[in-house]
Amino acid sequence: MAVVIDGKEAAASVIAAVTEAAASLERETGVKPGLAVVIVGNDPASHAYVNSKSKMAKQCGFNSIQHSLAEETTQEELEELVAGLNADPAVHGILVQLPLPKHLKAEPVILSISPEKDVDGLHVVNAGKIATGDLETGLISCTPAGAMLLVNRIHGRDLSGLNAVVIGRSNLFGKPMGLLLLAANATVTMAHSKTKDLASVCRNADILVAAVGRPQMVKADWVKPGATVIDVGINRVPAPDKGEGKTRLVGDVSYADTADIAGAITPVPGGVGPMTIAMLMANTVVAAYRTAGKTAPRF
Repeated sequence: MAVVIDGKEAAASVIAAVTEAAASLERETGVKPGLAVVIVGNDPASHAYVNSKSKMAKQCGFNSIQHSLAEETTQEELEELVAGLNADPAVHGILVQLPLPKHLKAEPVILSISPEKDVDGLHVVNAGKIATGDLETGLISCTPAGAMLLVNRIHGRDLSGLNAVVIGRSNLFGKPMGLLLLAANATVTMAHSKTKDLASVCRNADILVAAVGRPQMVKADWVKPGATVIDVGINRVPAPDKGEGKTRLVGDVSYADTADIAGAITPVPGGVGPMTIAMLMANTVVAAYRTAGKTAPRF
């Protein structure tokens, strides 16, 4: 059986380190890390995410600021709020919860966030820094950063000699994940819906990362024996065994049979998921350290 990579435990250790770093910064400089979260509209899932982020920020000892805007907020009003947060020295991290209501454009809003405060790591400046191998001065997108930390727990920080395959080429996850693996000296293949004979490409991977949003697409015979499997998918599927109309969460990997082949595997839920909020907190404390002119901790 594979080693089950416990994302909850890894996230808890990151949060403990962030809390300590935040307290230390405040003691030494008087600077309290500030995270501003902006949500527009009434989407219940988005509100649940935002509440958990705000709660975690408070737990870490941050100044947690939440802006809940009405559904009918205009593009101009939203960008005006972001401009105000950019100018506020007490705010070190800005996060605009996506998706936005249909009438708003997300891209100009993300680009209006100061790259130094873009704790989601979505600004093209931060994406470009990863692409050019600069992992020291930008902010890395939270989910790939969290997935990478889980890879490091199994293999260490140097992945020399290992083949990595990332299934999925999204700007949000696939591309930055591939670049982080490359920066750690892995030999990286970016696979996607147009890849020919995807299963045989995956079978060559010492580290297989699945981020396609298709329930249980990766089967056991896609996995090289002993490989590390990082499942980034979160899919809700019917679960008639639990009762009529019930659902369960599954990943992009068929966990039950793959766990017999892999050397290490992340479960869903409880794998990569908890790492995303943990790395958001890590980015916020890093941004605060840089603002204070201090060397930022590494997570």
